[in-house]
Amino acid sequence: MAHSSELIGEDIEAYLTSHQYKSLLRFITCGSVDDGKSTLIGRLLYESHLVFEDHLASLEADSARVGTQGTDLDFALLLDGLTAEREQGITIDVAYRFFSTEKRKFIVADTPGHEQYTRNMVTGASTADVAVILADARKGVLTQTRRHSYLVSLLGIEKVVVAINKMDLVDYAEDTFDTIRQEYLDFAGQIGLSDITFIPLSALKGDNVTESSANTPWYEGPSLMEFLETVDVEAHPETQALRMPVQWVNRPNLDFRGFSGQIVGGSVRPGDPIRVLPAGTTSTVDRIVTMDGDLDEAIAGQSVTLTLTDEIDASRGDVICAADAPAEVADQFEAHIVWMHEDEMLPGRPYLMKIGARTVGLTIDNPKYRVDVNTLEHLAADTLSLNEIGVCNIGLDRAIPFDPYEASRDMGGFIIIDKLTQNTVGAGLLHFALRRSHNIHWQDVRVDKAARSEMNDHRPGVVWLTGLSGSGKSTVANIVESKLHAMGVRTYLLDGDNVRHGLNRDLGFTDADRVENIRRIAEVTGLMVDAGLVVLVSFISPFRAERQLARDRVDDDEFIEVHVDASLELAESRDPKGLYAKARAGELSNFTGIDSPYEAPEQPEVYVDTGTTSPEDAADRIIESLRSKGIVT
Repeated sequence: MAHSSELIGEDIEAYLTSHQYKSLLRFITCGSVDDGKSTLIGRLLYESHLVFEDHLASLEADSARVGTQGTDLDFALLLDGLTAEREQGITIDVAYRFFSTEKRKFIVADTPGHEQYTRNMVTGASTADVAVILADARKGVLTQTRRHSYLVSLLGIEKVVVAINKMDLVDYAEDTFDTIRQEYLDFAGQIGLSDITFIPLSALKGDNVTESSANTPWYEGPSLMEFLETVDVEAHPETQALRMPVQWVNRPNLDFRGFSGQIVGGSVRPGDPIRVLPAGTTSTVDRIVTMDGDLDEAIAGQSVTLTLTDEIDASRGDVICAADAPAEVADQFEAHIVWMHEDEMLPGRPYLMKIGARTVGLTIDNPKYRVDVNTLEHLAADTLSLNEIGVCNIGLDRAIPFDPYEASRDMGGFIIIDKLTQNTVGAGLLHFALRRSHNIHWQDVRVDKAARSEMNDHRPGVVWLTGLSGSGKSTVANIVESKLHAMGVRTYLLDGDNVRHGLNRDLGFTDADRVENIRRIAEVTGLMVDAGLVVLVSFISPFRAERQLARDRVDDDEFIEVHVDASLELAESRDPKGLYAKARAGELSNFTGIDSPYEAPEQPEVYVDTGTTSPEDAADRIIESLRSKGIVT
């Protein structure tokens, strides 16, 4: 929403031109519950005459119906639009508002205060230039105030306003303001925040929101609106080295080939030498193409198409860098991880990382530590749960160009995506590449998988049997291996129980341990396939993601997933080890089928119901599948 201007009636084109070239400020409001974030932004819009008449009429009606201020306007309703928010009087989701004044354009993200919505606050803060952190003058610096301040620091927001709200409820006492100011400064020094402006205000009454208030004669600083209109947040990215992630290879015809994207750092001119990462190929900029014609120079923030003097291979996700100051390239890093999903992070599980325009495979190691954002302590952790923050080593399935997050949000920030559901489950900030990323290389070997297969006189492959305990996996696997052995096929059987006596003896049965259990077995299976063997794997392997990891470890035509199915009642009736009885009695936790989930295969190559099919027949069906894939003859 734009401010009222005389130019609108006099010269609309002049108004639009002036509006186009105003600077844009992105800021967030955050803090503890009931600190008045939504009320503050609503008052800011109202006092600046940025609420349309129909919105004002709706606000008056909503205030009378569901408001919390009696006969007065409830400005929070301008931001809290969800039914649940209005019923509870809290902010749940991130509310974005665009508005402008004579001096500047703004995008404000009003973020939730409750701890369980911390992930929403991270989303709002990820693109902000300024953070407005509210504190209730009656309560001072609370746990959630510290939590949000830590996240603001972590996400690289340098300009902070601490708005000490509800001063009207403490009679605008200067000593109250000074006490909270000093308490916050003591904490801010521990997390690296230094550029802090403190403003005493009353969002409800309007004190120091848009104009200085007579109720605080002892305060000589700016009002909140004055601060927002004048604060300098220019990071001057044009002074950095050139960085332009390629979003699109622009090829409208045979005579034109350009690379389109937004410049996120530095500047570029025709004739500048560049390097394209991760490949490292070099060339020179020929033209800077835009819809309005060629440019002599482009700087950070502009979206352009670059043509080069050489025909080089570059694609979406690559990064065009200054030739003399390229980004780093690595595939292993230390990173801060903010977990944003109800299902906990599982070390070793394959995820996806989206960084810039590139999406790559990601695995996360066990956290080095989890951060208690209330005390800043580093705590031991095996995983990360919803809203938890930790430092982890991560590995990618290919090398990527990057800059540390503290140097570039665009080149060092990423999101984590669940491979199966495609849900965003976390966010991360790259610290640095691990040294072994540069020192570990593939060693060429003279005898390869094809040579070993030729000697064996059969192709290698994997038969992965999955199902509940007691479904008959091991019985069927043993019969299959016996039949293959009689045929002269070189095999090896990996059984879940046997492996836990050695390779995986250190693992328990939590979801995280189950993921690591299968990750290790998938790696061993891949090595055995490379050795030319037919590997039979008999594991419950309850999660689809890890079975997909095992499938991805070998070639497409080398993997056969076998769902050995049996009803829970049948599997429980077999129970040769008495495990179901212990689980039912509460003596055995995390038992698949009882108190731990089993994700059945959706499209297995072979389905066997051992309630209706004999083990011999099941084995024959598996061998027939091996024949159909050409693994055995």
